[in-house]
Formats: sequence, structure tokens, C-alpha cells
Amino acid sequence: MSTVMGDAMGWMWIWPAMIVFGLLVLGFLALVVTQYRPGGAVTTPHPDRPPARTILDERYARGEIDEEEYRRRKGELP
Repeated sequence: MSTVMGDAMGWMWIWPAMIVFGLLVLGFLALVVTQYRPGGAVTTPHPDRPPARTILDERYARGEIDEEEYRRRKGELP
């Protein structure tokens, strides 16, 4: 009976090792996914356009403001 328990205890290290290995694989996959996934709403700044104009254009494009308000605010910008 003690040899059966001795043999079973010899293999008990495999479960913690598999858990650690699995966590390492999941961490690596999470790193790969977050590094190579394209960003959400990243906008590139326009060097010839002031930031306020860019924000106004984006709000108009998303439908947050109508054309009349867009033109009015655009006229107020420097």
C-alpha cells in the first residue's frame, strides 16, 4: 500500500506545473492580442487643422450635431 501512495505522490507535481504553464500561455496570448489588435477610435491629428476643428468634425461625423450647428460652430472657430 505504501508503494502505491509513493508512486501517486511522485506524480503530484504535474498538476501545479500544468497550472503554471497554462497561466504562462494565457498571459502570452493576452499580451499578443493586446499588442497586435488595432486600436478603437484613434484619430490622427491634422497638422493644418486646429484640435477644436478636428473635434467638431468628429462630432458631426458621429451624428452628435446636425449640419446647421456644425456650420455655425465652424464659423466661430479661429
